[in-house]
Amino acid sequence: MMILFQQETTGLYAWGSGALTQKDLSVVTQVGPVIVVALAAAVLLGPRLDVLGLGDEGATVLGVNVRRLRFWVTLLAVLLATAAVVIAGPIGFVGLCAPVVVRLAGRWAPGLLAHRLLVPLSGLAGVLVVLAADVSLRALFGGQSGVDVPPGVVTALVGAAVMVYLARRHRDGWPARRPPGVRAAHRSRAVFAAFVLGGTALLAGAVVLGMLLGDTFLRTGDVGLWLRGRTNMGITFVLDQRYPRVLAAVLAGAALAVAGTIIQAVCRNPLAEPGVLGITSGAGVGAISIISFAPAAGLWAVTGAAGLGALVSFALVYGLAWKGGLSSDRLVLMGFAVASAGTALTVLIIVETDPWNTATALTWLSGSTYGRTPLQLLPVAVALAVVVPLVAAQRRELDLLSLDEHTPRILGVPVERARLTALAGAVLLTATAVSAIGVVGFVGLVAPHAARALVGGGHSRVLPVAALLGALLVSLADTLGRTAIAPAQIPAGLVTAMLGTPYFVWLLWRSRAGQES
Repeated sequence: MMILFQQETTGLYAWGSGALTQKDLSVVTQVGPVIVVALAAAVLLGPRLDVLGLGDEGATVLGVNVRRLRFWVTLLAVLLATAAVVIAGPIGFVGLCAPVVVRLAGRWAPGLLAHRLLVPLSGLAGVLVVLAADVSLRALFGGQSGVDVPPGVVTALVGAAVMVYLARRHRDGWPARRPPGVRAAHRSRAVFAAFVLGGTALLAGAVVLGMLLGDTFLRTGDVGLWLRGRTNMGITFVLDQRYPRVLAAVLAGAALAVAGTIIQAVCRNPLAEPGVLGITSGAGVGAISIISFAPAAGLWAVTGAAGLGALVSFALVYGLAWKGGLSSDRLVLMGFAVASAGTALTVLIIVETDPWNTATALTWLSGSTYGRTPLQLLPVAVALAVVVPLVAAQRRELDLLSLDEHTPRILGVPVERARLTALAGAVLLTATAVSAIGVVGFVGLVAPHAARALVGGGHSRVLPVAALLGALLVSLADTLGRTAIAPAQIPAGLVTAMLGTPYFVWLLWRSRAGQES
């Protein structure tokens, strides 16, 4: 909405990270009673929440209706969160930091951990966190920046630090985590070959469709004449602008899909993808820094900055997650923290450099192939040519790493070296894909899952099919985004998010159903 209606939504990008600027107290006085009533109800439910801490069975034995209690407590949380957004926008991580502060104080005063005290004291700690964020912004950047820069940037950075602290204390409680491909049925070689051929044919059709559709509709004959250099100036201009976009979508989609396959195997987490480990966010920070501070910089500067940002994020995540070994759960938690910090830094850079012209940065952060040139495709093409053969040679190690922590060690696999090598390849693919089309999410999640469902869990089969599906998904998303509301355009990353979000919810529902059964 902000991309399509730039004039009407000016300033809303900063508001998306929270804003304390108020015209008057009318909103506070209207929403304040809701907050007071919800807090009072939460305090009254405090003793039952204490009992719920004993576990569902223990709480049921003591006469607590667990399902009903969870419903009412969730409703109160929704009301409080809604009131907060109405007043100050979506300020993130306060709900994480404030209870942690009170619980840490509970080490010296155990009585604070009772929910009748924990709830109101967490509210007070939340007040202090937001006020401290606002004061620190004014102290560091001056009074005007204290108004322009959302305090949610500071709370996100503080929240990321809290996440790191909690993750460092976390113990991997599921060493035998179910691997991503455990539910995939075994397929014969003929079926695998049929899916590869079918995927290749569909991808070729998507490429042709991408060349034909857009703000100007063409025919296949126009493309044929263009390939032979016999089209008029208008069609030549359209196709010269269109073919780099189509190729960028194909190459970046394949790169993100392979990166997602690697990360899911190494993390043994079926919901992992490059964005979860902070790689995408780091690459975005690097590229946005160049776009904002050096708008005249060329292609290789943006590519290099994106690659550097991805490498720094990966090194930070990997280093923080290392604690006498690498826990898969800890790696994901660290990645989430670093990704949140990267998003906050991106908001800070955009708001501080050009808060009234965020359309370019938003389009890039949403994943767009607009204005791509053949030279911009070179990094991701080289990365695919280098990494894919190396990952294919490492397919046995990926199969073993996706099982559990002990099996690969027993079979002689150098686990840490194999993890580091595989993740480095994923970082390189993600960084170059981000430099080619910007930040595109969910491809690294959806494509590997679909590939496992089609051809089984072995990475010798998953990798090529996932690459085809990733290229197909981004190509179709880009074509749809260029055509649906032409001449305006929807970035490809937003289309993949529209498709990936319900798929993600379905995966969560399926995993929950599997645990209950």
